[in-house]
Amino acid sequence: MTELAVIFRTHSDIEASIVRGLLEAHGIQSLVSSDVPHSVFPLTIDGLGEVRISVRAGEADAAKRLIESYREDVCSGKVVRLRDEFDDLQKRIGYRFRDRGLLEHALTHRSRAHEDASGGVTDNESLEFLGDAVLGFVVADLLFRDFPLFDEGQKSKLKASLVSMQSLARLAEALELGEHMLLGRGEEKSGGRRKQALIADTYEALIAAIYLDGGLDAARGFIARELRDFIEEVHRTGGVTVTVDSKSGLQEWLQSQDKSLPDYRLVAETGPDHRKLFAVEVWVDHRPIAHAEGRSKKEAEQNAAHRALDRLKREDAKDRRGADGE
Repeated sequence: MTELAVIFRTHSDIEASIVRGLLEAHGIQSLVSSDVPHSVFPLTIDGLGEVRISVRAGEADAAKRLIESYREDVCSGKVVRLRDEFDDLQKRIGYRFRDRGLLEHALTHRSRAHEDASGGVTDNESLEFLGDAVLGFVVADLLFRDFPLFDEGQKSKLKASLVSMQSLARLAEALELGEHMLLGRGEEKSGGRRKQALIADTYEALIAAIYLDGGLDAARGFIARELRDFIEEVHRTGGVTVTVDSKSGLQEWLQSQDKSLPDYRLVAETGPDHRKLFAVEVWVDHRPIAHAEGRSKKEAEQNAAHRALDRLKREDAKDRRGADGE
């Protein structure tokens, strides 16, 4: 028989429910019992006796640390509330989670899970997989309904543009999603909050969390709000100018400045074959200008070109301001 340890006591079934949800969100299974004969949670037992939460003995210390990290100071010293650390994010996404553990799960990168000695933290990769499928379906449905006269090729190009890593990363950056990601120390030091691939994957995981928490309508509503400007632009232009070819834009700008053409260099390939990630550098005038990643070489080059063009324009503007000040 598995040895259990009581790690939390309360006289409130609501408080016990919150704590149990917190533990389960971190992969720690728990058993809830009370002093009331023949009663097993979730029976309402306020005022009828003490509620005890037990976990496997080997997970007791990790469970106690987890609960303590979420404890707010109150006069009684007994009430446990989940901190509103994600309140600003929920306001920005326009959706409030019933199970905030799902939101925390969506924000947890594998580097954070790998550094957790208890093994009770689960990363967001499965949610990312689900979110990718939900996003693809909703976008296809949206384009089918909004643009019935577009042929299959047009809709496919629009869909590919919408669900690209570059597009998702931009949407995630607008939500400041990177600031809320739960990263391991190593990933934090290497600038993980600014990596397009990481924040795009987290964005997909967020979509999955909304879907699991509120259903397809909630996920559809979030995606539709996020893509509103894009859809309006397609209606205005007929889809002609919606997608931006960053590589062409960079080349045209360089030619206008009498500079050499860009050189794209593949510097890394990581991940399994079904989740390959490519890293590309773009060089101009024999110096590296920008580095970016993508799920294909083409996408990585587009992302690198976008960053390079942004950097070169900022450098050019700075040089002009310096010349005007002389």
